Amino acid sequence: MAFHEIRFPLEIALGASGGPERRTEIVTLGSGREERNSPWAMSRRRFNAGFGLKKLDDIHEAIAFFEARHGRLHGFRWRDRADWKSGSPGAPVTPLDQALGEGDGARREFQLVKTYVSGEASYAREIVKPVVGSLRVAVAGEAMEEGTDFSADHATGVVTFAVAPGEGAAVTAGFEFDVPVRFDTDFLDVNLAAFEAGSVPDIPVVEIRL
Repeated sequence: MAFHEIRFPLEIALGASGGPERRTEIVTLGSGREERNSPWAMSRRRFNAGFGLKKLDDIHEAIAFFEARHGRLHGFRWRDRADWKSGSPGAPVTPLDQALGEGDGARREFQLVKTYVSGEASYAREIVKPVVGSLRVAVAGEAMEEGTDFSADHATGVVTFAVAPGEGAAVTAGFEFDVPVRFDTDFLDVNLAAFEAGSVPDIPVVEIRL
């Protein structure tokens, strides 16, 4: 499966809607009680990019992006405006935002993750598309320098240290990130409602696993 390291244009996704999706299987017993199970270990994001398109120039840009991805064939980056940082959207990125693990003196590679916490429950989400230039990393609370102390693969979200963090040293990171997605349609229904104006009311986009 091909993936294009390009983000869907932010300007024409202003009116987009969407968010996380879960799949839960529910069986209602004769007693009225329920048994609930989820076949998905991870959530998946869904979006609709069509709501923000009104001007013909924007529609033309969306068509060009769609054609260059060959419809559903190639993946691309998407900015989830509700969830695109290691912390909250209004907070600055810091190297202490998210825990990636602890050093053992030998391990040099750490996957970026974002952990969502509510009460005693939590969910750790792998982050595979960090934004270039946004990554901040610390070991035992001490900020590391990218290119000297560590390198990052911005296509996979893997951080590799030049020297393995010591035994028990907390590895933390902060970052901006995109969601890997693809179009969930092979057809764009363009409505030219008026001169120099129109709409594409439905451009479904779905997260993909890489």
